[in-house]
Amino acid sequence: MDKQALELAKRIIELDLERDAMFEQLIALIGNRADELLRFLQNRL
Repeated sequence: MDKQALELAKRIIELDLERDAMFEQLIALIGNRADELLRFLQNRL
């Protein structure tokens, strides 16, 4: 397999794990409204 593809796949996994951790922090801050806030902001971008 291409080395660049492997590195890219690893980076995607790292970002996914980081996103999960950040989402948990958001849930801790605003509870079940976290999904609603993300959806609202995504629709504005």
